[in-house]
Amino acid sequence: MKEFKIGKTKIGGDSPVFVIAEAGVNHNGDINIAKKMIDAAVEFGASAIKFQTFKAEKLATKEAPKAEYQKELANKEESQLDMLKKLELNKEETREIFNYCSKKLIEYFSTPYGFETASILEELGTSAYKIGSSDIDNYPLLKQIAKYEKPVILSSGMSTLGEIVDSLNWLREGGCKEIALLHCVTSYPANFEDVNLRVMQTFQQAFDIPIGFSDHTLGIAAPLAAVALGAELIEKHFTLDKNMIGPDHKASLEPKEMKSMIDGIRNIETSLGSPVKKLLQSEIPIKEVARKSITAAIDIPKGTIITEDMLAVKRPGIGISPKYWKIIIGRKTRADIKKDEMISWKMV
Repeated sequence: MKEFKIGKTKIGGDSPVFVIAEAGVNHNGDINIAKKMIDAAVEFGASAIKFQTFKAEKLATKEAPKAEYQKELANKEESQLDMLKKLELNKEETREIFNYCSKKLIEYFSTPYGFETASILEELGTSAYKIGSSDIDNYPLLKQIAKYEKPVILSSGMSTLGEIVDSLNWLREGGCKEIALLHCVTSYPANFEDVNLRVMQTFQQAFDIPIGFSDHTLGIAAPLAAVALGAELIEKHFTLDKNMIGPDHKASLEPKEMKSMIDGIRNIETSLGSPVKKLLQSEIPIKEVARKSITAAIDIPKGTIITEDMLAVKRPGIGISPKYWKIIIGRKTRADIKKDEMISWKMV
């Protein structure tokens, strides 16, 4: 499995899961909210925070409809273009956010939605690019981003395996050598029956690159399960308040929930541990108490041939293991053995 770095953080291999706090557009176009989200991401321990960089008029036509979930969670009467205009951050605001992330020592990167915004991110010196699922077939944008020769995280929602192969080829042909692929279901919120986390295993077999999961389900069960299945990156939308007006807030986690998710991920990483089965040092004291030894079921006089009905198996496990049951039977006792006494090899 190939490994690479985003900023100073290694992705893939034996490295900790790279957790992306997806701010997206949950700042509602307000740079002060964006900064509070950065503070929160630092506090709950995200590896990076990701935004979306776009110019509304170059992203959608005036006639472009909104998705059904956007109609439900934002103003039903406004167009997608009008909604996007409210969520847009300009170049100066993007630079301010980038610098604020540097100050707070958290990795910043973004999803560019066009040539101009990709150029803005490159001018800022972004360490990586995220390509959203909606642009997996956007050949000209992928070719432009590939030329920057920066790490790319590619989301795979709404795509086929063939389309993913095409996108990876375009990126590599354009000069991008460091790519991570995220399994994703583009639905807000995504239904658990649609998540199909085993797709990650297909990716792991098909591609020699880090594999992860961009999650749109409610709660934290799916990303935790993804980590248990081998995800090396997790991306999850978060918000300061699910009750805020906007298209993505309801399907996002609040900071406390993000912390619970990250804590769970770190515990799973630790729990996965080694594939070698062995007696652990931490188990030895319990082994002595919980396992059992061969004991006398009755008083057994010296010189007696031991029969099965004279024996019992009881705790603690510091005497002869019951696995030697057949060897003890038929032996002659060398000493008197009292009922309930553990039998030792010296006694027979």
